[in-house]
Amino acid sequence: MSLYQEWVDYYEGQTEQTFQKFWEDYSDAEKKIYGDLLKNHQAKLSGTIAALAEKYDVTNVLMMGFIDGINTSITPELDVENMDENTSFEAEIDWEKLYFNMQDAGAEHLYNLPEWTQVLDEEKRHEIEKAYKKSKTVVKPPKIGRNDPCPCGSGKKYKNCCGRNA
Repeated sequence: MSLYQEWVDYYEGQTEQTFQKFWEDYSDAEKKIYGDLLKNHQAKLSGTIAALAEKYDVTNVLMMGFIDGINTSITPELDVENMDENTSFEAEIDWEKLYFNMQDAGAEHLYNLPEWTQVLDEEKRHEIEKAYKKSKTVVKPPKIGRNDPCPCGSGKKYKNCCGRNA
């Protein structure tokens, strides 16, 4: 079984009784790892799962979960499904995309880490938060009245053109 599959099974295998403990352990590990990455934001994310797991004092499975979570915010994205604990990798973190993705995930415990001030200034973080909120706003198109000109450009009234069968 691949390390990624172990992570998926571990995550999905949580019960009501075990989920709270799992989430506390995982979010504590995430905070510690992100705190270190943010402090050393000039460095690339590199190494092996096993080496990073040892560095941050977590299991290989939890480290795989972390890599899976950050994967859409790094370049190049990693083929996590085919990685094992000894797969070597090097990736650049897109900090703005990561901050946006943390907003999207509702990971307040991560996007409020004080170390973000070293990476993105307050104005940039506010700009990203605004962009995130705007991306979630649903804009309905204006309703076409039956006597309005048809939007297809025929020059006919909507009721006599595309709205005939509506």
